[in-house]
Amino acid sequence: MQVLPDTSALLALDSEAQDLLFREAHTTYTFADEPVTDEQVRAIYDLVRWAPTAVNGQPLRVLLVRSGDARQRLVPFMMDSNQGKVATAPLVAVLAYDTDFHENLPRLLPHAPGAKDWFAQEAPRVASAHENAALQAAYFLLGVRAAGLGAGPMSGFDASGVDAEFLADTSWRSFMVVTLGVPAEEGAWHPRSPRMDYEEVFHEV
Repeated sequence: MQVLPDTSALLALDSEAQDLLFREAHTTYTFADEPVTDEQVRAIYDLVRWAPTAVNGQPLRVLLVRSGDARQRLVPFMMDSNQGKVATAPLVAVLAYDTDFHENLPRLLPHAPGAKDWFAQEAPRVASAHENAALQAAYFLLGVRAAGLGAGPMSGFDASGVDAEFLADTSWRSFMVVTLGVPAEEGAWHPRSPRMDYEEVFHEV
């Protein structure tokens, strides 16, 4: 078994914060019976909003599924193994990207008044929206962890079905479903799986 060097002292975050956000964080499968408040969600977004995106486009959109009725409408679009997670989590977030994000660019990128025209063609605009929303989604998961909550991100769902059911009158397209809440005291996550070593991932030229 390879012994990894201790690099924690080289980082600006203290060891406790490193553990909270990274080393001790797990995908959460079961949650305690405690609500996730609107104030907590706002606190999470106050961190997530600073994620970098191309031309400051900020294409991520979030649909919070909280009510029992909405939850039951969402469950059938999930893969069988994910249905129970969505049905029982304190809060579910459907992450989407806005295909019309460029409409906001005159306000979000005021020093480039012609930025909206850069995305006149639909295909590259949608590709950019999806790519940058995925980057924001990674920040979203870190924001959930920073709030002391657990997150269960899932891509196993019928996105077109969710879009038709919940987002039909919008320019949003779903790409991830995330369950949120306080992790259960027992069985909240699986044992940590191996991660690739530095030498397997990095190459220098």
